[in-house]
Amino acid sequence: MALPDYEAWAIFAAVARLGSFTAAAEELSLSKPTVSKAISRLERSLGTVLFHRTSRKISLSTAGRSLLHHARQIAFDGEAAMEAARDTTHLLRGQVRMAAPLSYGLSHLAPVIADFMCAYPEIAVDLQLDDARVDLVEEGFDCAIRIAALGDSSLRVIRLRDVKAYFLAAPAYLARMGEPQSPAELVDHDCFLYSNTPNPDVWQTIGPDGQMITVRPRCRFRSNNGDAILSPLIAGRGIGCLPDFLCDPALASGQLINILPGWRIGDNIALNIVMPPSRLRPARVDALVNHLKDNLR
Repeated sequence: MALPDYEAWAIFAAVARLGSFTAAAEELSLSKPTVSKAISRLERSLGTVLFHRTSRKISLSTAGRSLLHHARQIAFDGEAAMEAARDTTHLLRGQVRMAAPLSYGLSHLAPVIADFMCAYPEIAVDLQLDDARVDLVEEGFDCAIRIAALGDSSLRVIRLRDVKAYFLAAPAYLARMGEPQSPAELVDHDCFLYSNTPNPDVWQTIGPDGQMITVRPRCRFRSNNGDAILSPLIAGRGIGCLPDFLCDPALASGQLINILPGWRIGDNIALNIVMPPSRLRPARVDALVNHLKDNLR
């Protein structure tokens, strides 16, 4: 049995990421014919076409898209294995790709990464902020911040801290509409929903004694970003549920009030760092992860 063509797999991953044979050749310090021959060699061994080529552009074939995550994992593991065999003090350079939720990334993560870049001047960080959940392996991310109750998966997870979520309303809204004493009363109020959840129209609330009440709140406003919900809450337009890192300043100033104390929505959520399944990581990724562990807890 012939060994896999690891070089060709890594070159395939680079071409797919950059969308160009020429760009991949420049990044990998190879000639363009070497890159082209590696892709052709891999296609012959697989018996399928990986790229559709025209005179103006290339695009992944269906087979190429289905095999890309394998190629990325091969390239990632190969780089990490080489670094693990060397003195990593000289390898703290290169780029780390990271994903994080928008609001948390702006308010809490960006300052921590700025400090990291000062400490490690040869490491570049590509931070993508989006509340939508990314596929780390498929999209080529080294790590991500996830604020959720995580289910079982093959991803490696570092739990940093619990995140509290509060039911909130402004004093003016409560003076006008009254304060609900039970989650069941939320159906009589204007509610603001965070839409980036599997079932945003239903609030599964859990009380301090474990009692569960399912509520389908009356939706006045919905958004896929928590910061967008915060402003109309402070303006007294309704009731919402937000995590502590978004609402703590407004609670401390009295702009918002924690209503239904002791009640929460769904499972306990946490601030997590998630990484691809492999135990091998480039030294630059470990450096960033350790920095986040020290500064985000």
